[in-house]
Amino acid sequence: MYYNFKNILSKYGLENKLNYSTIYIHLYEALKKAIIDRSLKEGLKLPPSRVLAIDLEISRSTVMKAYELLLLEKYIKSVQGSGYYVSSVKHKKTHISFSSKINNSKYPKISRRAKSFIKNTHIKEENDRGIAFRPGLPPLDVFPVQLWKNLSNNYWKTVKGSQLSYSNSFGLYSLRQSISDYLKIYRNINCEPDQIIISTGSLHSLSLISDALINKKDEVVLENPTYPRAFFLFKSLGAKVVSVNIDNEGICINNVISKNPKFVYVTPSNQYPSGIKMTLKRRLELIKWASVNNTLIIEDDYDHEFSNWENPISSIFSLDREDRTVYLGTFNKLLHPSIRVGYMIVPMFLKNSIKALYQQSSRFVSPATQTILSYFIEKDYLNRHLRKVIGISIERKEYFIEQFESMFQDNIIINSNNTGLHFIGALDPKINDVKISNYFRGKGIITHPFSEYFIKGQEKKGLVMGYGSVNKKVIKETIFKMRQEYLNYIN
Repeated sequence: MYYNFKNILSKYGLENKLNYSTIYIHLYEALKKAIIDRSLKEGLKLPPSRVLAIDLEISRSTVMKAYELLLLEKYIKSVQGSGYYVSSVKHKKTHISFSSKINNSKYPKISRRAKSFIKNTHIKEENDRGIAFRPGLPPLDVFPVQLWKNLSNNYWKTVKGSQLSYSNSFGLYSLRQSISDYLKIYRNINCEPDQIIISTGSLHSLSLISDALINKKDEVVLENPTYPRAFFLFKSLGAKVVSVNIDNEGICINNVISKNPKFVYVTPSNQYPSGIKMTLKRRLELIKWASVNNTLIIEDDYDHEFSNWENPISSIFSLDREDRTVYLGTFNKLLHPSIRVGYMIVPMFLKNSIKALYQQSSRFVSPATQTILSYFIEKDYLNRHLRKVIGISIERKEYFIEQFESMFQDNIIINSNNTGLHFIGALDPKINDVKISNYFRGKGIITHPFSEYFIKGQEKKGLVMGYGSVNKKVIKETIFKMRQEYLNYIN
């Protein structure tokens, strides 16, 4: 397959010169400028002379003359039996003039909502290299890639043309049925497939729910500390965030002072980031509080399987008898984040609103991915994978604690009782956790500052560190490097 160069050559001045007798010179100059300007990058294969001649409606000999000039000046190279390729160019870039100064008065003003989202954007990890010790990642190296590939190949062998059209915005029924069956076994949650909506993950689900419920200055209640992206989402939508502290039993919901909250957002299976599991007593208190205050509960069960495998507690959704709990789950933590599949169970009164928002905003998860995941669940591969990754996570957790305590001793103290896929390391109070986290990041070690998870008041300093994503060898090497960099930092 060869690119059609008409547009790019037109950009470099060829379009209006095709009638000239010296067309090969103009073609040569246009190609040369594109190569120097790196619009045609090193290693790119040029179209064969015959193909380019047809595309430009000129003779093949004209193209050959231009190529020969480029060869002579070493802008391209000829590979016998393969064709022509752009060479490495260290020449000074040509100046293609596009004004660098943009007059914003020529364009429509962006919306207040967009400005709010820009102001509250919280982006940390997108540019990170490496994954140790990024919080929230499962053991990525044990995902059954070949098995998934086989399921994918089988899907594309049997898929019908009619299945390639637009699909239900709520998600494929087969996947929703598989998730419904899965939840009955693993979470004792009874729900119908029609209550389940497929999303790209917990934050996407939360965004849809928020759009359906939040007006400017509406109150929402959050745990303190909390998931930063959820906090910034609510702030971007103009909500008034009411924070409530947690203790060793979970959210202290009876301490909330709020007039008319739309919902309370909680992570009961593994409070993020503290790692505290909400007790049954507190779950029942929360349900009662929501009923009295005529509000909703959003239960983000983002890594239930890792936190509650041995001693599960009933979900808030399963305890709620008034249909006022929205349940969020995700496969991005169970399998890998790049799969981008999550789900939510919504109260019936919210279904139509969320469906309308979904259809008119983002499109949906690929039906191919949904079908393959459905196979993965139906054929019991998910169950087998879960047992494997949970066993490996426990091994890596124990090994991380052993290595970390051995190398850091009392310099950074980790709480080994934390559930889920991360630890919090307590720092010397004199050390700024944001600065040292940024320092580690610059050395290729990913940690998150604990203080940034707090909404206000009682901020604690520390480092949030994931342990599950890399093997023991990498854990040991990274902790050793982290120890050396820590000493460099404090000295």
